[in-house]
Amino acid sequence: MAGNTSALTNRNGGLSMTDPRLQRWLDYATGDHAPETLLGLLAEDAVFHSPVVHTPQAGRERAAAYLRAADQVFGDANFAYVRTIAAGDNAMLEFTAEIDGVHINGIDIIRWNAAGEIADFKVMVRPLKAINKLWEMMAAQLEKAAS
Repeated sequence: MAGNTSALTNRNGGLSMTDPRLQRWLDYATGDHAPETLLGLLAEDAVFHSPVVHTPQAGRERAAAYLRAADQVFGDANFAYVRTIAAGDNAMLEFTAEIDGVHINGIDIIRWNAAGEIADFKVMVRPLKAINKLWEMMAAQLEKAAS
């Protein structure tokens, strides 16, 4: 997910993306970036779990705000999904990026509801230096979006 689509790739090692829910997310994250597309992917009661905020962010608009902020943060970060594991209503997507010389490795864990909407989105990030960098940049983006 990033604002600069020229820097994005989806390197799944030739894995066929047959699940349309997962494909819609990948299309958004690696190309579309339209706010209305993101809102259409999220359930009304979606919950976003940030790696840098200790409380879950509940509701479509709140989850979308965090995902849009992440989109901006990763815009010039050479963001790429490098591995995807999907089963049933769940997917785990490993990603890499680099911001200000800090290599970021993370996992997006997505769960869809029966309607095919994203019900739960959890992000895990390593190493600690990457978490600190993301905290700084996400806070700035969320503050900017709120003003």
